[in-house]
Amino acid sequence: MSLLRDTEPDLASHPLDNPAWAALTGPHREFARVHGRAARYQPDVAPFGVLAPDPGPEAWDDLIALVGPDNVIPLAAIEVTPPDGAGFTVEMALPGVQMIDATVDAAAEPDAIRLTAADVPEMLDLVRRTKPGPFEQRTIELGTYLGIRDRGALIAMAGERLHPPGFTEISAVCTDPAYRGQGLAGRLVRAVAANIRARGEVPFLHAAASNTGAIALYEKLGFVLRKRTMFSAVRTPSA
Repeated sequence: MSLLRDTEPDLASHPLDNPAWAALTGPHREFARVHGRAARYQPDVAPFGVLAPDPGPEAWDDLIALVGPDNVIPLAAIEVTPPDGAGFTVEMALPGVQMIDATVDAAAEPDAIRLTAADVPEMLDLVRRTKPGPFEQRTIELGTYLGIRDRGALIAMAGERLHPPGFTEISAVCTDPAYRGQGLAGRLVRAVAANIRARGEVPFLHAAASNTGAIALYEKLGFVLRKRTMFSAVRTPSA
């Protein structure tokens, strides 16, 4: 773990209001790099950075110190605007939704296997072809990932990513295009949700607002909209 400067969790609001901050200053602290009011995952674990709740100008200075000058950092599921004149450039602003388990029929999946570090090359290849969102070499360390194979090939997977106290995000839900329409994603989401519930936690997830197919699937499974959010990325000022 590499901590630039220690900080304390700020959970006055709901943990899911700023889930990456709640995770990085809580259950995922071992994966965190923190500088004051800014934090990020170790880059080979996840690309995301985040600012503390209600960030002031000093939080943006902390982000520069954490990330370095002239670097792009995705900000995880929070809607923030860099201060005027601070030199930041918004590189991406993608509307998204945060959904939470309401009536999910969570159940174990007999065809699913727990994926390990040995499976990472295949997982990375599946992510590259299906684009469910960021997945790095060590993302698997964030939680349990389940997969389904056919004739030895990994054809679908889903797992756990952000882990704010009391909640776990379901992420990397993807299916090989040749196997879509068979309900594999839904089966894996229910299985991952069952593992999360077994720990006494609540499953949640994120999706791009434009990904209406995924949102419809999650609604059918029993997730409901908790809030609308923004997936953004900023470039820090040049030195």
